[in-house]
Amino acid sequence: MRGDTDNFAELFLDDVPMMDARAPVEFAKGAFPGVVNLPLMNDLERQKVGTCYKQQGQQAAIELGHRLVSGQVKAERIQAWADFARNNPQGYIYCFRGGLRSQLVQQWLKTEAGIDYPRVTGGYKAMRHFLLETIERAAAHDNFVLVGGMTGTGKTEVLARLEDGVDLEGIANHRGSSFGKRATPQPVQIDFENALAIRLLKMQKAGARQFVLEDEARLVGRCSIPLPLFQGMQHYPLVWLEDSFEGRVDRILKDYVIDLCAAFITEFGDGGFTAFAERLQQSLVNISKRLGGECYTRLAAIMDQALAEQASTGSVDLHRGWIEALLRQYYDPMYAYQRENKAARIEFAGEQNAVVEFLRERAAGHEH
Repeated sequence: MRGDTDNFAELFLDDVPMMDARAPVEFAKGAFPGVVNLPLMNDLERQKVGTCYKQQGQQAAIELGHRLVSGQVKAERIQAWADFARNNPQGYIYCFRGGLRSQLVQQWLKTEAGIDYPRVTGGYKAMRHFLLETIERAAAHDNFVLVGGMTGTGKTEVLARLEDGVDLEGIANHRGSSFGKRATPQPVQIDFENALAIRLLKMQKAGARQFVLEDEARLVGRCSIPLPLFQGMQHYPLVWLEDSFEGRVDRILKDYVIDLCAAFITEFGDGGFTAFAERLQQSLVNISKRLGGECYTRLAAIMDQALAEQASTGSVDLHRGWIEALLRQYYDPMYAYQRENKAARIEFAGEQNAVVEFLRERAAGHEH
């Protein structure tokens, strides 16, 4: 039989299948990518056992747990665990601290289904701690460089072209700006941090000599960049991406109108266009205070007209009106100010191909 493990790096580097025996409510607050939740107790059972533990101690709580998970319920759960174990012979079980719950699942699998199946010692808590430390260590010791630039210059495209790009917006499922919400929801904070840590871990294993990130604000939508990394981002060197005004308008039109509309239709079917239109209008409302009343009213009117035209003919050209105005009056002054503030950290500036070339050469020059 394979023994229990505390080799967390291997679990994440090899995408080892894992069965999470915690209750659904714990799992929803944060888990690891690809893990399957097959709880020992459901939320209500866990709550009852917890109350009993507080009032009558551990022994009484364990006995209550055995009464709650018995008979048909117990048989069904063991069946689900056994199916998982047979389908994933190289996998592991874990619970919150690697204690009673995963030990019980392990024991029942052995006695009731004849399957020896190992546990992760230390459980969820130890693995989570390991991933947070991974981010902290990387932020302190590894070679990071940021890609900055005006809205719409294609910073995400640069990251996608690089072996060493870390797409924080992709991991957060959000484009990072006030218009950045996608058709599908964002991960919870813990899932965002876990996925980011695993990405860094895999890149380190692959021998990455640098990590290229987009120069982000602390929040990417509602996902918060882990503090050690965000603090590092305040002094990492910077590469500034440039593009023509027209090129930027075209890119924003594609990302925030054409592609977003298609994503909403894929997600919501017939109601997709309406949901897309409401999302766009709401995004403008969200920055209305900063735009000022007069400017907001003018842009909202252009947007409404563009949406009406898009709905009736499929043409998206009218959207250029509000995009151009928003860039000139809102985003560009903000980014110009940022660029001035960060000027001393800028190592290189240029258009997309030149920036990609520079970053590849930069990596080649940085042997670990």
